Amino acid sequence: MRVGVAMPLALAALLGVVLGRWAPAGLFEGWALGLLLLLGYGQWRGIGLGALVAVTAIQVLLAQGAVLPSGLLGADLALEGRIESVEDEGRLSRLTVRVDSCAPRDPDRLSCNALRRVRLSFFEAPAIAPGERWAMTVRLRPPAGFANPGTFDYGAWLWREGIQATGYVRSEPVAERLAAAPPSLRARALDHLDGQELSPLARRWLAALTLGAGERLERADWDLLNASGTTHLVVISGLHVGLAAAFTLMLARGLAWLLTPRRWRLAVWPWWLAAAAAVGYAWLAGLQPPAMRAMIMTLVGLWVASGRHAPGPWQAWWLALGLVVLVDPLSVWRPGLWLSFVAVALLVLIWQGRPRPRGAIGWGWAVLRTQALLAPLMAAAVLLAFARLAPAAPLVNLVAVPLVSSLLVPLGLLGWLLAPLALIGDLSWWLFERITWLLVSLLELAVAYLPLWWPSAESVLPLALMLALMALLWALPGLTRVLRVGATLLLLPAMLGLAPGLPQQGMLQVRVQDVGQGQLIELRSTRYRLLYDSGPRFASGFAPLSSLWPIGQHFDEVMVSHDDMDHAGGVEVLAGQHTVGRFLAPRGVSIGVPFEPCRRGQAWQRDGVSYRVLWPPEATRDLSSNDRSCVLEVTAGEDRLLITGDVGREVERRFLRDAELPLTLLIAGHHGSHTSSGPQLVQTLAPLHVVYSAGRHNAFGHPHDDVVRRFRRIGSCQWSTALDGAVTFWLGGEEGVSYRSARRLPWRRGGVEGRCHAVESRH
Repeated sequence: MRVGVAMPLALAALLGVVLGRWAPAGLFEGWALGLLLLLGYGQWRGIGLGALVAVTAIQVLLAQGAVLPSGLLGADLALEGRIESVEDEGRLSRLTVRVDSCAPRDPDRLSCNALRRVRLSFFEAPAIAPGERWAMTVRLRPPAGFANPGTFDYGAWLWREGIQATGYVRSEPVAERLAAAPPSLRARALDHLDGQELSPLARRWLAALTLGAGERLERADWDLLNASGTTHLVVISGLHVGLAAAFTLMLARGLAWLLTPRRWRLAVWPWWLAAAAAVGYAWLAGLQPPAMRAMIMTLVGLWVASGRHAPGPWQAWWLALGLVVLVDPLSVWRPGLWLSFVAVALLVLIWQGRPRPRGAIGWGWAVLRTQALLAPLMAAAVLLAFARLAPAAPLVNLVAVPLVSSLLVPLGLLGWLLAPLALIGDLSWWLFERITWLLVSLLELAVAYLPLWWPSAESVLPLALMLALMALLWALPGLTRVLRVGATLLLLPAMLGLAPGLPQQGMLQVRVQDVGQGQLIELRSTRYRLLYDSGPRFASGFAPLSSLWPIGQHFDEVMVSHDDMDHAGGVEVLAGQHTVGRFLAPRGVSIGVPFEPCRRGQAWQRDGVSYRVLWPPEATRDLSSNDRSCVLEVTAGEDRLLITGDVGREVERRFLRDAELPLTLLIAGHHGSHTSSGPQLVQTLAPLHVVYSAGRHNAFGHPHDDVVRRFRRIGSCQWSTALDGAVTFWLGGEEGVSYRSARRLPWRRGGVEGRCHAVESRH
């Protein structure tokens, strides 16, 4: 079988991305040696593929090398660049900036000239428009996000978007606009759209569907699309670019039939015109990665459809994949790339060798069959990419996809095309508005009956694998109906029987969530769920707690150690989005919701796990806010957990005699500050594991070097959410304590001091 060029091209591009990302030792030497061997044997095709490996590897290496050095943390940087996007969040604006130049204000600092793209917060910013050039003084940090199981990975998103630093704009010196935005057809189109007598809903959807202006959609729009599994309809994709190319091709071939009725089938120019329309439409949409990917796939698809020296469907699939990766190597980390190519691969698989449908009934059955086969595989892909499942998606897409592709997008594009003809253009958009309202009503109805489902992190992978297997059972040719039906009947109850892996009776799962410079700890047994603290709330109003779970969770109890914003900042979000059986907090504090006071001597038991409050006493008037913190001790089997809040060393000595030994796990007081975890507590308790709940690159230097040394001297394993992300422990098991961190750090694998030597302080 002849392999062809397309598959090796795609595999070479993917290999370059992998080598560039992980950059093993001797990468360049090995590549050069391989190239010399190929040159010696005259393998010119291999040399070309080696060059492709180098092209993608170099792009990825350059992207990694452009990441802000840690040595520039806290430094004032003079930055000039062009504004790519602006997101307004009340008094705060989020800017994405393409960097033209960057230099530290202090000439003795490291250079930041390698920066290419940054994301900035600008508090009380003046009016800023995309395309403008600005000069501003900023403070940046390397790109990173919270690392919690089953949640959105902000750090990974920054990487695949090519953002090498995040930070904020300094108020002094004042930022200065250097140049206005250059003329842009897209900007003029959006301004024209804003002046139309359409409802805000219609304007938002028209901008997103026809111009790729997804930023115009509101948070509620995205929530509705996510819950109904129809997000792909409003992202400029192969659907939109393909429709523009197909419409142009149809008109051009019709014109060719009129001009040359006997030779119109041989005319080449209609295909070139359709290709130009695909490129022009993608350019109008801003040539963002989804539009770029759609443009390449559409161009290859036009080549295949033309039949002129064209590759077969699978060769075209590999060719499109190779070209997309070659043009944008970071797209390998974008879920949209794999969702698109998986969908196209399945379409090729289920239609290859089948006759073309005939008549309305034939086409209707073909659409139903295609959607039924696509639904489980796309659900599996979405599960792996986003850890969520939209049960309404298969049914909704049966109506939404034809509605958008056959009516909304053509009407929207027709309105732009006929804009000079006021009545006809207005009529197109009037119809667009009515159909959009109908579609949104349909999506809201579907989501009301079949809401978005977030399976547990442990069940995501097995559920996705079973859905993918079900799709392949019905898509692969040559399988008997008995095998397909029998395997499906076995898979369905297996999928329905998947349940979250809750701890057994007497066991406790402890998860110290990564919430930045704050604290949030989830304790879970078989039928009981307790939160200790609710995490911080930032100046922008964002509370990390809102990103940890889908809305509608139930917590039996929430204990808020004290009312500092890094511990109680998420209480408002918790009370508004979830149900809580009881709040506990120290007497005399205000956390924004009614609560019962926690006090020394309280004790209860759930699922064979014992809980006991060691502090504060009844009288707390003479105690500071930190020293009022609720101190909780939990016992599961032979293991014991102690959480001390922000109490200082004096208070530690006062409750120390009540603590039971041995201690398996200690959540270090006050994030590892030198005011807590005093020598007496450390020597007396000698915990097996210690966790510091601290923010990455935090300004306080937590954990303090004295505290780290104390715990190291007694042999404690030390963990930090700043480095390890969320850390999960299972206590009370017969085989002893087990644990897992969200970030797998290389130095955790061993070394001079074993697996526990991992935490260092900035002091």
